[in-house]
Amino acid sequence: METLPDGLVVHAGGCHCRRVRFEVDAPASIVVSQCNCSICAKSGYLGLLVPAERFRLLRGEEHLVEYRFNKGIARHLFCGVCGIKSFYVPRSHPTGVSVNARCLDEGSVVEMTVRSFDGQHWERYYTDGVAAEYPGTDS
Repeated sequence: METLPDGLVVHAGGCHCRRVRFEVDAPASIVVSQCNCSICAKSGYLGLLVPAERFRLLRGEEHLVEYRFNKGIARHLFCGVCGIKSFYVPRSHPTGVSVNARCLDEGSVVEMTVRSFDGQHWERYYTDGVAAEYPGTDS
């Protein structure tokens, strides 16, 4: 596990067939969101939100298939071979990347705290001004 000067570590991960591979710089102890929106709940997604500059797609861009629904803002990216969504660009943070913590390789996560996020009521959640409480925005 590579430790960076700012205390972050390099986590590697990717899809099931390993055609899509990435690295993400984040703490060894991560906070992830367990969202109850239709797509996250059905896929079991655990989101680790990071600024885009801390995410690197290493390979597999040619295998990514994009899916947009509802407002069409979030860019859900799936491996076109195995169907796994290992990361996406969220509507809530379009300049960031949400990495599926379930797609991180073993060995770099020391501790994972899972926080619930009410994605079924996304608009109300953000309108009420509690968006800063979105898990991972403090990392």
